[in-house]
Amino acid sequence: MTTATVSPKPVTESAVAAERRAAAGRPLAAVTGAEIQAPLITGGHVRYANLDYGASAPALSVVSAYLNEILPYYASVHRGAGYASQISTSVYENARSIVRDFVGGRPDDSVIFTRNTTDSLNLLAGCLPRTDGRPAGDVLYLDIEHHANLLPWQGVPHRSIVAADTIAGTLDAVRAELEQGGVSLLAVTGASNVTGEILPIRALAALAHQHGARIVVDAAQLAPHRRVDISADDVDYLAFSGHKLYAPFGAGVLVGRPDWLDSGVPHLAGGGAVKEARLDGVSWATGPARHEGGSPNVLGAATLARATQVIAELDQDRWHAHESAIRSFLVEGLQGIDGVTVHQIFKDTNPETDTIGVVNFSVEGYDAGLVAAYLSAEHGVGLRDGRFCAHPLLKRLGLPSGSLRASFGVGSRLEDAERLLAGIRALRSNGLGWDYVVDAGRWVPANDFRTYPHWAPNTPGTAGAAPCLDD
Repeated sequence: MTTATVSPKPVTESAVAAERRAAAGRPLAAVTGAEIQAPLITGGHVRYANLDYGASAPALSVVSAYLNEILPYYASVHRGAGYASQISTSVYENARSIVRDFVGGRPDDSVIFTRNTTDSLNLLAGCLPRTDGRPAGDVLYLDIEHHANLLPWQGVPHRSIVAADTIAGTLDAVRAELEQGGVSLLAVTGASNVTGEILPIRALAALAHQHGARIVVDAAQLAPHRRVDISADDVDYLAFSGHKLYAPFGAGVLVGRPDWLDSGVPHLAGGGAVKEARLDGVSWATGPARHEGGSPNVLGAATLARATQVIAELDQDRWHAHESAIRSFLVEGLQGIDGVTVHQIFKDTNPETDTIGVVNFSVEGYDAGLVAAYLSAEHGVGLRDGRFCAHPLLKRLGLPSGSLRASFGVGSRLEDAERLLAGIRALRSNGLGWDYVVDAGRWVPANDFRTYPHWAPNTPGTAGAAPCLDD
Protein backbone atom coordinates (compact mmCIF):
# COMPACT_ATOMS: atom_id res chain seq x y z
CA MET A 1 0.00 0.00 0.00
CA THR A 2 1.25 3.41 -0.89
CA THR A 3 0.62 6.22 1.53
CA ALA A 4 0.80 9.87 0.83
CA THR A 5 1.47 12.72 3.21
CA VAL A 6 -0.85 15.66 2.77
CA SER A 7 0.61 18.89 4.01
CA PRO A 8 -1.86 21.18 5.72
CA LYS A 9 -2.70 24.33 3.84
CA PRO A 10 -0.85 27.34 5.20
CA VAL A 11 -2.94 29.65 7.33
CA THR A 12 -3.45 32.77 5.26
CA GLU A 13 -3.89 36.27 6.57
CA SER A 14 -7.50 36.24 5.42
CA ALA A 15 -8.14 33.05 7.38
CA VAL A 16 -6.72 34.67 10.51
CA ALA A 17 -8.87 37.72 9.89
CA ALA A 18 -11.95 35.56 9.48
CA GLU A 19 -11.18 33.73 12.71
CA ARG A 20 -10.82 36.99 14.57
CA ARG A 21 -14.02 38.32 13.06
CA ALA A 22 -15.87 35.22 14.19
CA ALA A 23 -14.48 35.56 17.74
CA ALA A 24 -14.82 39.31 18.22
CA GLY A 25 -16.89 40.79 15.43
CA ARG A 26 -19.74 41.20 17.88
CA PRO A 27 -19.85 42.00 21.60
CA LEU A 28 -19.70 38.99 23.88
CA ALA A 29 -22.31 40.52 26.19
CA ALA A 30 -24.65 43.48 25.88
CA VAL A 31 -23.67 46.64 27.75
CA THR A 32 -25.63 49.79 28.44
CA GLY A 33 -24.69 52.68 26.16
CA ALA A 34 -23.12 50.53 23.45
CA GLU A 35 -24.80 52.52 20.69
CA ILE A 36 -24.45 56.09 21.95
CA GLN A 37 -23.49 58.58 19.26
CA ALA A 38 -20.44 60.80 19.66
CA PRO A 39 -20.33 64.15 17.82
CA LEU A 40 -17.26 64.73 15.68
CA ILE A 41 -15.48 68.07 15.62
CA THR A 42 -15.57 67.89 11.82
CA GLY A 43 -19.36 67.41 11.80
CA GLY A 44 -21.70 64.47 12.06
CA HIS A 45 -21.86 61.64 14.56
CA VAL A 46 -20.41 58.14 14.89
CA ARG A 47 -21.03 55.28 17.28
CA TYR A 48 -18.77 55.89 20.26
CA ALA A 49 -15.87 53.41 20.29
CA ASN A 50 -15.29 52.91 24.00
CA LEU A 51 -11.71 51.73 24.52
CA ASP A 52 -11.49 52.92 28.12
CA TYR A 53 -12.90 49.91 29.96
CA GLY A 54 -9.86 49.85 32.25
CA ALA A 55 -10.94 53.13 33.86
CA SER A 56 -14.66 52.38 34.22
CA ALA A 57 -16.46 49.68 32.26
CA PRO A 58 -20.02 50.24 31.03
CA ALA A 59 -22.76 48.51 32.97
CA LEU A 60 -23.94 45.17 31.63
CA SER A 61 -27.44 45.47 30.22
CA VAL A 62 -28.54 42.65 32.51
CA VAL A 63 -27.24 44.59 35.49
CA SER A 64 -29.03 47.75 34.38
CA ALA A 65 -32.28 45.79 34.12
CA TYR A 66 -31.68 44.30 37.57
CA LEU A 67 -31.12 47.78 38.98
CA ASN A 68 -34.46 48.96 37.62
CA GLU A 69 -36.08 45.89 39.18
CA ILE A 70 -34.75 46.45 42.70
CA LEU A 71 -34.73 50.26 42.75
CA PRO A 72 -38.37 50.59 43.88
CA TYR A 73 -37.49 48.53 46.98
CA TYR A 74 -34.44 50.61 47.89
CA ALA A 75 -34.54 51.50 51.59
CA SER A 76 -32.37 51.51 54.73
CA VAL A 77 -30.67 48.25 55.67
CA HIS A 78 -30.11 46.48 59.00
CA ARG A 79 -32.27 48.92 60.95
CA GLY A 80 -35.72 48.85 59.39
CA ALA A 81 -38.67 46.57 60.14
CA GLY A 82 -40.58 47.75 57.07
CA TYR A 83 -41.16 45.61 54.00
CA ALA A 84 -38.78 47.55 51.71
CA SER A 85 -36.08 47.67 54.38
CA GLN A 86 -36.27 43.93 54.86
CA ILE A 87 -35.92 43.35 51.12
CA SER A 88 -33.00 45.77 50.85
CA THR A 89 -31.26 44.11 53.78
CA SER A 90 -31.74 40.69 52.23
CA VAL A 91 -30.36 41.87 48.89
CA TYR A 92 -27.37 43.55 50.54
CA GLU A 93 -26.38 40.63 52.75
CA ASN A 94 -26.96 38.07 50.01
CA ALA A 95 -24.55 40.05 47.84
CA ARG A 96 -21.75 38.98 50.19
CA SER A 97 -22.37 35.30 49.53
CA ILE A 98 -22.54 35.89 45.76
CA VAL A 99 -19.25 37.77 45.72
CA ARG A 100 -17.57 35.20 47.99
CA ASP A 101 -18.59 32.41 45.63
CA PHE A 102 -17.42 34.40 42.59
CA VAL A 103 -13.84 34.62 43.88
CA GLY A 104 -13.74 31.09 45.31
CA GLY A 105 -13.69 32.37 48.88
CA ARG A 106 -13.37 30.19 51.94
CA PRO A 107 -16.52 29.75 54.09
CA ASP A 108 -15.22 32.00 56.85
CA ASP A 109 -13.78 34.73 54.63
CA SER A 110 -15.07 38.20 55.38
CA VAL A 111 -16.67 40.14 52.52
CA ILE A 112 -16.54 43.86 53.23
CA PHE A 113 -18.13 46.35 50.86
CA THR A 114 -16.18 49.55 50.33
CA ARG A 115 -16.12 52.49 47.92
CA ASN A 116 -13.56 50.98 45.53
CA THR A 117 -10.30 49.03 45.39
CA THR A 118 -8.36 51.96 46.84
CA ASP A 119 -10.71 52.05 49.81
CA SER A 120 -10.38 48.30 50.30
CA LEU A 121 -6.59 48.38 50.43
CA ASN A 122 -6.56 51.38 52.76
CA LEU A 123 -8.90 49.42 55.01
CA LEU A 124 -6.52 46.47 55.05
CA ALA A 125 -3.60 48.79 55.82
CA GLY A 126 -5.38 49.65 59.08
CA CYS A 127 -5.68 45.99 59.99
CA LEU A 128 -2.05 44.88 59.76
CA PRO A 129 -1.02 42.85 62.80
CA ARG A 130 0.76 44.52 65.67
CA THR A 131 2.83 43.11 68.52
CA ASP A 132 3.12 45.14 71.71
CA GLY A 133 1.64 48.09 69.84
CA ARG A 134 4.20 47.94 67.04
CA PRO A 135 3.78 46.62 63.46
CA ALA A 136 4.58 42.91 63.31
CA GLY A 137 6.26 43.16 59.92
CA ASP A 138 6.74 45.12 56.71
CA VAL A 139 4.53 45.29 53.65
CA LEU A 140 6.41 44.32 50.50
CA TYR A 141 5.31 45.59 47.07
CA LEU A 142 6.62 46.00 43.51
CA ASP A 143 7.33 49.21 41.65
CA ILE A 144 4.76 48.36 38.98
CA GLU A 145 1.73 48.88 41.22
CA HIS A 146 -1.22 51.20 40.71
CA HIS A 147 -1.26 53.89 43.38
CA ALA A 148 -4.13 52.05 45.10
CA ASN A 149 -1.67 49.28 45.94
CA LEU A 150 1.27 51.58 46.55
CA LEU A 151 0.26 54.59 48.61
CA PRO A 152 -1.71 52.84 51.41
CA TRP A 153 1.42 50.92 52.42
CA GLN A 154 3.66 53.98 52.62
CA GLY A 155 2.02 54.92 55.91
CA VAL A 156 3.18 51.66 57.52
CA PRO A 157 6.57 49.90 57.61
CA HIS A 158 7.23 48.88 54.02
CA ARG A 159 9.74 47.81 51.40
CA SER A 160 9.60 48.07 47.63
CA ILE A 161 11.18 45.95 44.91
CA VAL A 162 12.02 46.96 41.37
CA ALA A 163 10.47 44.29 39.19
CA ALA A 164 12.89 42.59 36.82
CA ASP A 165 12.35 42.70 33.06
CA THR A 166 11.08 39.12 33.18
CA ILE A 167 8.44 37.38 35.26
CA ALA A 168 10.98 34.75 36.28
CA GLY A 169 13.45 37.40 37.42
CA THR A 170 10.73 39.20 39.36
CA LEU A 171 9.83 36.03 41.23
CA ASP A 172 13.50 35.62 42.12
CA ALA A 173 13.64 39.21 43.41
CA VAL A 174 10.53 38.69 45.56
CA ARG A 175 11.95 35.44 46.92
CA ALA A 176 15.26 37.09 47.80
CA GLU A 177 13.53 39.91 49.69
CA LEU A 178 11.24 37.55 51.56
CA GLU A 179 14.24 35.49 52.61
CA GLN A 180 15.51 38.54 54.49
CA GLY A 181 12.59 38.03 56.89
CA GLY A 182 10.36 40.52 58.62
CA VAL A 183 7.62 40.74 55.96
CA SER A 184 4.02 40.36 57.12
CA LEU A 185 2.24 41.09 53.82
CA LEU A 186 3.10 40.84 50.13
CA ALA A 187 0.95 43.25 48.07
CA VAL A 188 0.79 42.58 44.33
CA THR A 189 -1.37 43.40 41.36
CA GLY A 190 -3.21 40.63 39.55
CA ALA A 191 -2.77 42.34 36.19
CA SER A 192 -1.00 45.59 35.36
CA ASN A 193 -3.39 48.46 34.77
CA VAL A 194 -0.77 49.96 32.45
CA THR A 195 0.15 47.07 30.14
CA GLY A 196 -2.37 44.33 30.95
CA GLU A 197 0.29 41.76 31.83
CA ILE A 198 -0.82 39.11 34.35
CA LEU A 199 1.33 38.15 37.32
CA PRO A 200 1.62 34.53 38.55
CA ILE A 201 -0.55 34.91 41.65
CA ARG A 202 -0.37 31.28 42.78
CA ALA A 203 3.44 31.28 42.67
CA LEU A 204 3.63 34.59 44.54
CA ALA A 205 1.21 33.32 47.20
CA ALA A 206 3.33 30.22 47.69
CA LEU A 207 6.46 32.36 48.12
CA ALA A 208 4.77 34.60 50.66
CA HIS A 209 3.50 31.69 52.74
CA GLN A 210 6.82 29.88 52.62
CA HIS A 211 8.32 32.89 54.40
CA GLY A 212 5.57 33.50 56.95
CA ALA A 213 3.83 36.34 55.12
CA ARG A 214 0.34 36.78 53.75
CA ILE A 215 -0.60 38.07 50.32
CA VAL A 216 -3.14 40.62 49.11
CA VAL A 217 -4.00 40.88 45.40
CA ASP A 218 -5.24 44.05 43.75
CA ALA A 219 -7.63 42.43 41.27
CA ALA A 220 -9.25 45.63 39.99
CA GLN A 221 -8.01 44.86 36.48
CA LEU A 222 -7.80 41.07 36.71
CA ALA A 223 -11.32 40.23 37.93
CA PRO A 224 -13.12 41.73 34.90
CA HIS A 225 -11.03 39.58 32.55
CA ARG A 226 -10.19 36.31 34.32
CA ARG A 227 -11.90 34.11 36.87
CA VAL A 228 -10.12 34.31 40.22
CA ASP A 229 -10.12 31.51 42.79
CA ILE A 230 -8.51 32.61 46.04
CA SER A 231 -8.92 29.18 47.64
CA ALA A 232 -7.15 27.38 44.79
CA ASP A 233 -4.46 30.07 44.55
CA ASP A 234 -4.16 30.32 48.36
CA VAL A 235 -4.62 34.10 48.34
CA ASP A 236 -5.32 35.68 51.73
CA TYR A 237 -6.97 38.93 50.62
CA LEU A 238 -8.46 40.14 47.36
CA ALA A 239 -9.74 43.59 46.41
CA PHE A 240 -11.62 44.74 43.32
CA SER A 241 -14.15 47.33 42.15
CA GLY A 242 -17.63 47.19 40.68
CA HIS A 243 -17.06 50.10 38.32
CA LYS A 244 -14.47 48.06 36.43
CA LEU A 245 -16.61 44.90 36.57
CA TYR A 246 -19.59 46.25 34.59
CA ALA A 247 -21.54 47.48 37.63
CA PRO A 248 -22.57 51.10 38.34
CA PHE A 249 -22.56 53.04 41.62
CA GLY A 250 -18.90 52.58 42.50
CA ALA A 251 -18.90 49.84 45.12
CA GLY A 252 -15.72 47.98 45.95
CA VAL A 253 -15.04 44.88 47.98
CA LEU A 254 -12.38 43.31 50.16
CA VAL A 255 -12.54 39.54 50.61
CA GLY A 256 -10.25 37.66 52.95
CA ARG A 257 -9.28 36.05 56.20
CA PRO A 258 -11.24 37.48 59.14
CA ASP A 259 -8.66 37.48 61.96
CA TRP A 260 -6.73 40.59 60.89
CA LEU A 261 -9.95 42.34 59.89
CA ASP A 262 -11.69 41.61 63.19
CA SER A 263 -8.83 43.01 65.24
CA GLY A 264 -7.93 45.97 63.01
CA VAL A 265 -8.83 49.62 63.41
CA PRO A 266 -12.44 50.15 62.24
CA HIS A 267 -12.27 51.78 58.83
CA LEU A 268 -15.25 54.10 59.40
CA ALA A 269 -16.16 54.99 62.96
CA GLY A 270 -19.90 55.40 63.05
CA GLY A 271 -23.32 53.85 63.34
CA GLY A 272 -23.53 50.14 62.65
CA ALA A 273 -19.85 49.50 63.39
CA VAL A 274 -20.33 49.14 67.14
CA LYS A 275 -21.70 46.74 69.71
CA GLU A 276 -22.19 49.51 72.27
CA ALA A 277 -21.32 53.20 72.20
CA ARG A 278 -20.77 55.29 75.33
CA LEU A 279 -20.02 58.96 75.83
CA ASP A 280 -16.42 58.13 76.63
CA GLY A 281 -15.76 54.94 74.67
CA VAL A 282 -17.01 52.22 72.41
CA SER A 283 -17.09 48.44 71.96
CA TRP A 284 -16.55 47.67 68.30
CA ALA A 285 -18.36 44.99 66.30
CA THR A 286 -16.54 42.21 64.50
CA GLY A 287 -17.21 40.89 61.01
CA PRO A 288 -17.97 43.18 58.05
CA ALA A 289 -20.00 45.56 60.22
CA ARG A 290 -16.78 46.64 61.97
CA HIS A 291 -15.63 48.40 58.80
CA GLU A 292 -18.94 49.42 57.22
CA GLY A 293 -19.97 52.29 59.48
CA GLY A 294 -22.81 54.49 58.25
CA SER A 295 -25.41 53.71 55.61
CA PRO A 296 -23.91 51.38 53.00
CA ASN A 297 -24.05 51.60 49.22
CA VAL A 298 -26.85 49.05 48.89
CA LEU A 299 -27.36 49.45 45.14
CA GLY A 300 -23.63 49.39 44.51
CA ALA A 301 -23.20 46.11 46.38
CA ALA A 302 -26.27 44.61 44.72
CA THR A 303 -25.24 45.50 41.18
CA LEU A 304 -21.66 44.38 41.82
CA ALA A 305 -22.96 41.00 42.96
CA ARG A 306 -25.25 40.70 39.94
CA ALA A 307 -22.38 41.56 37.60
CA THR A 308 -20.24 38.79 39.11
CA GLN A 309 -23.05 36.31 38.41
CA VAL A 310 -23.16 37.32 34.75
CA ILE A 311 -19.37 37.12 34.40
CA ALA A 312 -19.32 33.73 36.13
CA GLU A 313 -21.77 32.37 33.56
CA LEU A 314 -19.62 33.30 30.57
CA ASP A 315 -18.11 30.48 28.56
CA GLN A 316 -14.45 30.94 29.42
CA ASP A 317 -13.13 29.74 26.08
CA ARG A 318 -15.35 32.18 24.16
CA TRP A 319 -14.56 34.93 26.67
CA HIS A 320 -10.82 34.58 26.27
CA ALA A 321 -11.01 34.11 22.50
CA HIS A 322 -13.06 37.29 22.16
CA GLU A 323 -10.59 39.36 24.14
CA SER A 324 -7.50 37.75 22.63
CA ALA A 325 -8.76 38.40 19.09
CA ILE A 326 -9.18 42.12 19.73
CA ARG A 327 -5.89 42.44 21.58
CA SER A 328 -3.76 40.59 19.04
CA PHE A 329 -5.37 42.50 16.16
CA LEU A 330 -4.71 45.81 17.88
CA VAL A 331 -1.13 45.01 18.90
CA GLU A 332 -0.21 43.77 15.43
CA GLY A 333 -1.83 46.78 13.83
CA LEU A 334 -0.07 49.27 16.09
CA GLN A 335 3.29 47.57 15.63
CA GLY A 336 2.83 47.89 11.88
CA ILE A 337 2.52 51.69 12.00
CA ASP A 338 5.74 53.67 11.69
CA GLY A 339 6.51 55.69 14.80
CA VAL A 340 4.21 53.75 17.13
CA THR A 341 5.61 51.76 20.07
CA VAL A 342 3.69 49.19 22.10
CA HIS A 343 4.94 48.99 25.69
CA GLN A 344 5.23 46.06 28.08
CA ILE A 345 7.04 45.33 31.33
CA PHE A 346 8.23 41.74 30.99
CA LYS A 347 10.12 40.13 28.13
CA ASP A 348 8.76 36.67 28.89
CA THR A 349 5.05 37.55 28.97
CA ASN A 350 3.02 35.16 26.82
CA PRO A 351 0.65 37.48 24.91
CA GLU A 352 -1.86 34.68 24.32
CA THR A 353 -2.29 33.57 27.92
CA ASP A 354 -0.72 36.16 30.22
CA THR A 355 -2.42 39.39 29.17
CA ILE A 356 -5.84 40.99 29.58
CA GLY A 357 -7.67 43.48 27.35
CA VAL A 358 -5.22 46.34 27.81
CA VAL A 359 -2.73 47.70 25.25
CA ASN A 360 -0.33 50.54 26.06
CA PHE A 361 1.37 52.53 23.31
CA SER A 362 2.85 55.87 22.30
CA VAL A 363 3.08 57.80 19.04
CA GLU A 364 6.40 59.40 18.15
CA GLY A 365 6.30 63.18 17.97
CA TYR A 366 2.95 63.59 19.71
CA ASP A 367 2.02 64.17 23.32
CA ALA A 368 -0.20 61.34 24.53
CA GLY A 369 -2.90 63.76 25.64
CA LEU A 370 -2.99 65.35 22.22
CA VAL A 371 -3.40 61.97 20.52
CA ALA A 372 -6.24 61.08 22.87
CA ALA A 373 -7.99 64.40 22.20
CA TYR A 374 -7.57 63.94 18.45
CA LEU A 375 -8.95 60.38 18.49
CA SER A 376 -11.96 61.51 20.48
CA ALA A 377 -12.75 64.65 18.51
CA GLU A 378 -12.03 63.40 14.99
CA HIS A 379 -12.75 59.66 15.22
CA GLY A 380 -15.14 59.14 18.13
CA VAL A 381 -12.67 56.89 19.96
CA GLY A 382 -12.33 57.10 23.73
CA LEU A 383 -9.18 55.88 25.48
CA ARG A 384 -6.97 56.87 28.38
CA ASP A 385 -3.80 58.93 28.34
CA GLY A 386 -1.41 59.96 31.09
CA ARG A 387 0.46 58.06 33.75
CA PHE A 388 -2.44 55.83 34.84
CA CYS A 389 -1.90 56.34 38.59
CA ALA A 390 1.29 54.31 38.24
CA HIS A 391 3.95 57.00 38.18
CA PRO A 392 6.97 54.89 39.21
CA LEU A 393 6.24 52.36 36.45
CA LEU A 394 5.78 55.02 33.76
CA LYS A 395 9.04 56.66 34.76
CA ARG A 396 10.79 53.33 34.61
CA LEU A 397 9.35 52.60 31.15
CA GLY A 398 10.85 55.87 29.93
CA LEU A 399 7.44 57.56 29.68
CA PRO A 400 7.60 60.29 32.34
CA SER A 401 4.97 62.40 30.56
CA GLY A 402 2.65 59.48 29.93
CA SER A 403 1.41 57.22 27.16
CA LEU A 404 -1.87 55.93 25.72
CA ARG A 405 -3.96 52.98 26.89
CA ALA A 406 -6.65 51.17 24.95
CA SER A 407 -8.72 48.83 27.11
CA PHE A 408 -11.69 46.68 26.20
CA GLY A 409 -13.95 43.91 27.44
CA VAL A 410 -17.09 41.87 26.88
CA GLY A 411 -18.98 44.73 25.24
CA SER A 412 -16.22 45.51 22.75
CA ARG A 413 -16.01 44.52 19.11
CA LEU A 414 -13.24 44.33 16.53
CA GLU A 415 -14.60 47.43 14.85
CA ASP A 416 -13.55 49.51 17.87
CA ALA A 417 -9.93 48.47 17.39
CA GLU A 418 -10.19 49.05 13.63
CA ARG A 419 -11.37 52.61 14.21
CA LEU A 420 -8.47 53.28 16.58
CA LEU A 421 -5.95 51.93 14.07
CA ALA A 422 -7.49 53.98 11.25
CA GLY A 423 -7.19 57.11 13.38
CA ILE A 424 -3.52 56.47 14.20
CA ARG A 425 -2.70 55.73 10.57
CA ALA A 426 -4.41 58.96 9.49
CA LEU A 427 -2.46 60.88 12.13
CA ARG A 428 0.85 59.49 10.93
CA SER A 429 -0.01 60.12 7.28
CA ASN A 430 -1.86 63.43 7.37
CA GLY A 431 -1.36 64.94 10.81
CA LEU A 432 -4.06 66.58 12.86
CA GLY A 433 -7.24 67.64 11.12
CA TRP A 434 -8.09 70.36 13.68
CA ASP A 435 -6.32 72.83 15.91
CA TYR A 436 -5.90 71.86 19.57
CA VAL A 437 -5.05 73.92 22.65
CA VAL A 438 -4.19 73.15 26.26
CA ASP A 439 -6.96 74.06 28.69
CA ALA A 440 -6.53 73.43 32.43
CA GLY A 441 -3.62 71.12 31.63
CA ARG A 442 -5.48 69.02 29.05
CA TRP A 443 -5.53 69.07 25.26
CA VAL A 444 -8.90 70.06 23.78
CA PRO A 445 -10.08 71.08 20.29
CA ALA A 446 -9.91 74.81 19.67
CA ASN A 447 -13.26 76.48 18.98
CA ASP A 448 -15.19 73.37 20.00
CA PHE A 449 -18.81 73.92 19.02
CA ARG A 450 -20.09 70.48 20.05
CA THR A 451 -22.72 70.32 22.78
CA TYR A 452 -23.64 67.84 25.48
CA PRO A 453 -27.06 66.22 25.92
CA HIS A 454 -29.68 68.71 27.16
CA TRP A 455 -29.56 67.29 30.71
CA ALA A 456 -25.76 67.57 31.08
CA PRO A 457 -23.94 70.81 31.99
CA ASN A 458 -22.33 72.04 28.80
CA THR A 459 -18.94 72.64 30.35
CA PRO A 460 -15.50 71.87 28.91
CA GLY A 461 -14.23 68.33 29.25
CA THR A 462 -11.38 69.58 31.42
CA ALA A 463 -13.74 70.59 34.22
CA GLY A 464 -12.58 68.91 37.41
CA ALA A 465 -9.27 67.80 35.92
CA ALA A 466 -7.03 66.06 38.43
CA PRO A 467 -4.13 68.08 39.89
CA CYS A 468 -1.75 65.54 38.34
CA LEU A 469 -1.65 67.10 34.90
CA ASP A 470 -0.05 64.08 33.28
CA ASP A 471 -2.57 61.58 34.62
